Amino acid sequence: MDATVTLFGSVLATLGVLGAAVVAYLGKRGENALMGYSSLTEKLQIERDRLERQVAERDAKLAELNALHAHDQSEIARLLMDNERLGGTP
Repeated sequence: MDATVTLFGSVLATLGVLGAAVVAYLGKRGENALMGYSSLTEKLQIERDRLERQVAERDAKLAELNALHAHDQSEIARLLMDNERLGGTP
C-alpha cells in the first residue's frame, strides 16, 4: 500500500508540475500579447497626436487664407467703386 500511495503521490505531483508549467507558459504568452497591445496603443496615440497637430495647423492656415481672401475682395470692391467714381468702365 505504501508503494501505491507513493506512486499515486508521484503521479499527482507530476501532473501538478505540468499544470503549473502550462499555466506559466500561457501567462507569459498573455503578458507578451498585452505588451504588444500596449506598444501598438502607444504608437497609435502618438500618430493621432501628430495628425491632430497637422489638422490644427491646416485649420489655422485656412483661417489666415480666408481672412486674406475677404480683405482682397473688399479691396477689389473699393477699387471698382473708385473706378466708377472717376468715370472709368469696369
